[in-house]
Amino acid sequence: MRATAGEQMGLGTEQTERGLAVLVGRLTDGFSKLVTQHLLLARAELMQDARNMGLDVALIAAFVPFVLVGYAFLCGALAVVLAQWMGWAGALALVGAVNLVGGGLGIARAATRLKSRQVMDETAAELNRSVAVLAQAPRPAVLPPEARHGR
Repeated sequence: MRATAGEQMGLGTEQTERGLAVLVGRLTDGFSKLVTQHLLLARAELMQDARNMGLDVALIAAFVPFVLVGYAFLCGALAVVLAQWMGWAGALALVGAVNLVGGGLGIARAATRLKSRQVMDETAAELNRSVAVLAQAPRPAVLPPEARHGR
């Protein structure tokens, strides 16, 4: 029993379609793993960033009372010294104005730093590398419909 050319061609097309199905399956699995790994990396990095920021906030909160008490005493002492030349109202107003300007500038600087902080920068870099690799992957040639069906 000898196969005709049409049967051989049909057999080749069937094997090609199975091969394509396997390749598409592998591609889908690989892409799925890639996305899963990116999500796991993002989650781990986000947790680490949150932990580090939380620790920094806790340290700041622990030392704020000491700073405030010391600062209040220094401002009071400065007002007492200035009151000899300006009177109490002038001394308190001057110390208050300097504190207001200094505090406003400090808050503005801290807010600018907070806005510029990069969160999840490693995840973004890894995602950009993956996108670049996927963009460079060779595209499969598109066969005309008659070539796909063995005609």
